[in-house]
Amino acid sequence: MSKIEEKCKSRGVRLTDQRRLIAKVMSESKSTYGSKDHPDVDELHKRVNLLDKNISIATVYRTVKLFEEAGIIERHDFKEGKSRYEPLTEEHHDHLIDVKTGEIVEFVDKEIEELQKKVAEKLGYKLVDHKLELYAQKIKKN
Repeated sequence: MSKIEEKCKSRGVRLTDQRRLIAKVMSESKSTYGSKDHPDVDELHKRVNLLDKNISIATVYRTVKLFEEAGIIERHDFKEGKSRYEPLTEEHHDHLIDVKTGEIVEFVDKEIEELQKKVAEKLGYKLVDHKLELYAQKIKKN
């Protein structure tokens, strides 16, 4: 059983065969800290259709919305204009997005985490949450 399926079960989200397949494909799309990718609905539909041609894009949209509303997956709106999704995890991580290839790299950096807390404190706040997205281009090595 995939992590998404487990979360559905614990949150009382009914899993039809189609939803179960979408959950499986989505779970396989992502491995924390060394992620493969964060698929958008079109890409998710393409992957699901390789396994079951009868699943419509509307079903994928509805399922993704259901999973998001149930707190099972998280939506990201990176600058490219498409919403991308990943399973919601307890572990915090940030994202670096390659502006040329669209590759998304997850990372955790203790120094950045501490700096963000210090900035908030310096301004008279206690940091309670944050999201960091870095947009970058790969440096060509000669």
